Amino acid sequence: MGVVELSLVLISLLLVLLASGIWIALALAAIGFVAMAMTVSTPPGQALAASMWQASNSWDLTALPMFIWMGEILFRTKLSDDMFEALAPWMQRLPGRLLHVNVVGCGIFAAVSGSSAATCATIGRISLPELKRRGYDEGLAIGTLAGSGTLGLLIPPSIIMIVYATATDQSIARLFIAGVVPGIMLIVLFMGFIALWALFNKQHMPAAELPMSFMRRIAASRRLIPVTLLIAGVIGSIYGGLASATEAAVVGVALALILSWWMGSLTRENFSAALLGATRTSCMIAFILAGAAFLTTAMGFTGIPRNLAEWISGLGLTQWQLLTALTAFYILLGCFLDGISMVVLTTSIIIPLVERAGFDLIWFGIYVVLVVEMAQITPPVGFNLYVLQSLTGRNIFTIARHTAPFFVLMCVAVALLATFPQIALWLPSTMFDR
Repeated sequence: MGVVELSLVLISLLLVLLASGIWIALALAAIGFVAMAMTVSTPPGQALAASMWQASNSWDLTALPMFIWMGEILFRTKLSDDMFEALAPWMQRLPGRLLHVNVVGCGIFAAVSGSSAATCATIGRISLPELKRRGYDEGLAIGTLAGSGTLGLLIPPSIIMIVYATATDQSIARLFIAGVVPGIMLIVLFMGFIALWALFNKQHMPAAELPMSFMRRIAASRRLIPVTLLIAGVIGSIYGGLASATEAAVVGVALALILSWWMGSLTRENFSAALLGATRTSCMIAFILAGAAFLTTAMGFTGIPRNLAEWISGLGLTQWQLLTALTAFYILLGCFLDGISMVVLTTSIIIPLVERAGFDLIWFGIYVVLVVEMAQITPPVGFNLYVLQSLTGRNIFTIARHTAPFFVLMCVAVALLATFPQIALWLPSTMFDR
């Protein structure tokens, strides 16, 4: 059987397994078994054990459960509730007013959670009822939350960046820092759209509330102190060279526990719930990574990645053409897979093409995170859409329609990142290459 025929068989089998509802990790491992059984005489079990152990035996992966646990702690305590009350007074004078709280709140929470779904759920649980009560357009409120929730993947610490760095042997710290400026760029794009929408749709905006004095706004801002301390402890320890990404994750968990306890919102119940939630999520991700590692090993035996790379290289695509094709590929893939699965499933095939085209792998990591962010808000498997469906009770396609403008803004962000690579590379080169 030729490489093309084998590829079609494996892709078809993978789609059938995914459509059947089987766990993604098991589907990936099953494809690896089939691929090896059809092409080589090497025992699949031996390759399975070696690849899974190699994928799991990584010190960098220790950061994963720690950052997940930190986000779970924040999700279940009052630290996130205080954020809305502290931000709201400062947004009153901007066109769009409290709609900006969704964007800024998601940006802040993203800096301490590392998860898109956790960011969307936490901020949405607080802001959506409040915005509805004050008469804001529900469609735009849902759209801003869905789009801004994806910042949990881009603004460090990011779980998916840890996965990408582990899969490609890149520096987690450099990737974290490379995501800062693109994250700010996305926040500015979102807030700019909200401001323009509000200026052209004044009839859909509620009446302005009574202005709050400067001193009262300062007083309200004191509620941001715990979250600010947490961000400073996590990101500051990495930027200052005091801790690695893994060590900073432990610092974050310790600070989240201490601050929650100090504010009186840490109980035995939410501590246990946060620990169990982090354990479940971490095990799911580790299982997917192990299955993907075996599939990567199996693909190496079949020669499919090498032949695919040679075929695409023979097409003579320019960098722009390759990026356009990859963007369309990831958007399509995002309709069926979650972000982490997309990264681990495609890395072994895509990275050789990217290196051959001359792209920087740190820059490409930020590009991948951006396009995976877009997949978080595309049906039928957009995680943020399901989170918002549970919060609002709206049909998932109705939520996707409200989110469409922010999907377009993410496409703009991808184009800007491709046109100006220094958006992602300037800060890490400044901090690490001095």
